[in-house]
Amino acid sequence: METTLLFFSQINMCESKEKTFFKLIHGSGKEETSKEAKIRAKEKRNRLSLLVQKPEFHEDTRSSRSGHLARETRVSPEEAVKWGESFDKLLSHRDGLEAFTRFLKTEFSEENIEFWIACEDFKKSKGPQQIHLKAKAIYEKFIQTDAPKEVNLDFHTKEVVTNSITQPTLHSFDAAQSRVYQLMEQDSYTRFLKSDIYLDLMEGRPQRPINLRRRSRSFTCNEFQDVQSDVAIWL
Repeated sequence: METTLLFFSQINMCESKEKTFFKLIHGSGKEETSKEAKIRAKEKRNRLSLLVQKPEFHEDTRSSRSGHLARETRVSPEEAVKWGESFDKLLSHRDGLEAFTRFLKTEFSEENIEFWIACEDFKKSKGPQQIHLKAKAIYEKFIQTDAPKEVNLDFHTKEVVTNSITQPTLHSFDAAQSRVYQLMEQDSYTRFLKSDIYLDLMEGRPQRPINLRRRSRSFTCNEFQDVQSDVAIWL
């Protein structure tokens, strides 16, 4: 009887040792796996750290940010000073128009200058078909209610444009363009002259990166089918 009890006791001890052995095996495996994962994670962090420290990485990152806009200064301070004499002188100069457009983007109101540019291009239309196509595109983009880049017009001016759009002429947008021009001259232009964009140009300093809400598509008549555009000369 004692022999039998001793036999079963030895069996239980063996089973216990086996269980302990398997626990140790599996436990060490999990621990080893955990260690390997930590090592791999550390290696990835090190590689990423080295990548971030590379100058070319920062250059690529900066160049890919659509929310920033910076360019080399090519305007002489003397020319920039002239832009402060009148709004007309600012818009009549290619770089002045571009600088003012950059400023409007910081105020989220670039649709005003884009509409003005579109109207200038529209006045160069030739033939009834081209006039009709361009007028329709301008109306749908800038004038009609809930247009993607609707400009701020009073009810009377908007009604005048709407009534003429069925049979447009080269003067269909004159009233609306004049209204937007006045808004920019009396409001945005005065703030532009106090902005860092203008002051940097006037002092001959490099232009700073500017935070933008989004990349704005400048108006282009390439959206029209079979229509040639001269809008490129304005940008």
